[in-house]
Amino acid sequence: MCKLFIQADPALWRSATHSLRIDGMVTSVRMENYFWHILEEIAQRDDMNTAQMITRLYHESIDAGHDLGNFTSFLRVCALRYQALQLNGDIPVQHQVPIATLDAEQILAREAGNRPDSLH
Repeated sequence: MCKLFIQADPALWRSATHSLRIDGMVTSVRMENYFWHILEEIAQRDDMNTAQMITRLYHESIDAGHDLGNFTSFLRVCALRYQALQLNGDIPVQHQVPIATLDAEQILAREAGNRPDSLH
């Protein structure tokens, strides 16, 4: 079992720091390359670069009233959630389909209906 993980490309778990400007303030985000690759894929689906997509996620999260005390963790969860939604068939694997064209309300409602009671 472990061989699938142990013998993967070590570059995937190396960390990289990316600097970006959000609302005129420069901030740095440090994550493993694997997460950067996923976030880049998400951004490209909607014709954005990674910094633009991260800035948009930040603004929309703040607008929704979220406390982003650990923004890097939030980004990691976004990346993993993207992959989980692809596995569930909620996000098409074809990268030509922009995320913005998906019916988020319908996907969220379906998810809410599938959650065990302990997670509501």
